[in-house]
Amino acid sequence: MLRTVLFWLHLVAGVVAGAIILLLSVTGVLLTYEKQLAHWADLRQLPAISAPVSQRISADSLLALATIANGGKTPSAITLRADAAEPALVAFGREGNLFLHPGTGAVLGAGSLAAHTFFRDVEDWHRWMAGTGENRARLKSVTGAANLMFLVLVLTGMVLWLPRSLSWIKVRAVLWFRGGLSGKARDFNWHNVLGIWSALPLIAIVASGSVIGYPWASDLVYRIVGEAPPPRTPPGGAAAGAGTSGTGTSGTAAAIAPAASKRSAAPADSGATPPSAPVTYAGMVTAAVALMPEWRAVTVQLPKPDAKTTTVTLDKGTGAQPQYRATVQFSSATGELARYQPFDSLTTGRKVRNVLRFTHTGEVLGLFGQTWAGLVTLASIVLVVTGIALAIRRASRALGRRAARSVKAVDSSTS
Repeated sequence: MLRTVLFWLHLVAGVVAGAIILLLSVTGVLLTYEKQLAHWADLRQLPAISAPVSQRISADSLLALATIANGGKTPSAITLRADAAEPALVAFGREGNLFLHPGTGAVLGAGSLAAHTFFRDVEDWHRWMAGTGENRARLKSVTGAANLMFLVLVLTGMVLWLPRSLSWIKVRAVLWFRGGLSGKARDFNWHNVLGIWSALPLIAIVASGSVIGYPWASDLVYRIVGEAPPPRTPPGGAAAGAGTSGTGTSGTAAAIAPAASKRSAAPADSGATPPSAPVTYAGMVTAAVALMPEWRAVTVQLPKPDAKTTTVTLDKGTGAQPQYRATVQFSSATGELARYQPFDSLTTGRKVRNVLRFTHTGEVLGLFGQTWAGLVTLASIVLVVTGIALAIRRASRALGRRAARSVKAVDSSTS
């Protein structure tokens, strides 16, 4: 009885959500190496940094040069890399990026607009079926529901693949691909084999997708570990004192602050207090990287004019591994260190939630995880196609049997 219920639940969920799940799977495969491919495409559009960079230009000077080169528009962030052969990146929110030579400050270019546009469009299809305006929220609820139904499919499939009578011969028949099959037998074999081997990774990918997409699922993560979910930021608002990574405007004067200068010394017998050094982003970067000597990238989020703190993010991983990241907050007024928050200092709930964010893409495990997630997502495309094919064949047989019974009933009544 239970097996019958699970079968029909599996069948109905697959038929109802199959097309959307197929869309999510195809776009998911296309996004497998998004960061690496976009970065590669960017560098192909820029002149190579061949000469060794002996001395770097300060973050403040780079921001000033980028602001001038971009017609006075205000930057939203700057990213510097430990590898001196990598260009500095100045972001202008949704208005694009500029890459600068870390040693000379020369503007190298804006990178590959085509690559970023392609991946942005694919992400829009993956998240909300390319919806715009008011339709975006509605379509996001559709993809979210399809993702949940995919989780139901994977969980019920883990039970349904088991033979009714367990024996090694029957189990072995669905553990690996069999040659010489066609039609229903081939689809059934592929559906079972790929479902068995991809079940556990798919659960991680799909469940973490629900955590990303649904506030209640995100809150559930905290409750499971015994923590109260953090308060949510109101729409359009920002936490007090937090920096911004979006398109918020920071003061132009702050964006093009001069490089740190030496304190001017007052005469020893004057009794005057020497003025403090100006607050610079370069000073914040220097103080931040000292906290993580093995850093690979450091990003300064330029604060809004009324923000009390400036956030600097340190990364010693691939950029999508929260266990290798840390945030540092500085007073925007004085430049003093206000808070250092490495991954180990987070609560258990926050750690799990951050890890789940990048479990969905496999990036939490680096290139290996991305590749594994991409292969599993590719397998899910075959699962959807073979599942729909099996459902169509089942429906065709059912309609055929019904038609045969109708013909038989007519023959009986006329005889």
